[in-house]
Amino acid sequence: MGNEFTSQDLAEAFAKHRGRLLSLVKRRLNPILLKRLSHEDVMQEIYLAAAKRLTYFAQNEDVPIYFKLRAILLQTLAGIERRNLQAAARDAYKEVDVRDEATETGAPGALNWWQFAADVTSPLSRVDRNERHALLRAAVASLPENDRAIIVLRHFDGMGNSECAAALGIDSKAASMRYVRALERLQQKLMEISCFKKTP
Repeated sequence: MGNEFTSQDLAEAFAKHRGRLLSLVKRRLNPILLKRLSHEDVMQEIYLAAAKRLTYFAQNEDVPIYFKLRAILLQTLAGIERRNLQAAARDAYKEVDVRDEATETGAPGALNWWQFAADVTSPLSRVDRNERHALLRAAVASLPENDRAIIVLRHFDGMGNSECAAALGIDSKAASMRYVRALERLQQKLMEISCFKKTP
């Protein structure tokens, strides 16, 4: 693509990753908003937002296109929630049961750090749960970009190995190896934090 990213490039990239993006929208969109707009409405807003940022796609060519689309998707969802829920959040939340993001069974849009922590760490009751979440976020953020990307796709976007491979532009075997290495590095970082050390 060189230094130029065209509308046609966007159309092709969006079509290629549409299924993954739609799946993410369904996971992340606040259920309350389904009373006012559909998942397809959200997809249209994402596409329009992306079309206004073609120069963004031309930058940092080493970053997979899917992750750039994903970033715009998350920004668009945040904007939609602000527009639709900020003014009348109290009334809207009376209509639908949406659990807090910090609970073990959060809303579909939540990044369920508690569940992820249970998968890769040994919980320690004396440490506050929110503190563990913050430490886990910091550990994930400190990983190299490739490691962080595969963990985000597998654990927070709910993708399987083949989907991760397609999103990252690598083959399935490479994606599997990258995921195992990423978890090992994350485990090592967490083991350096006292509250995540395994108990005897």
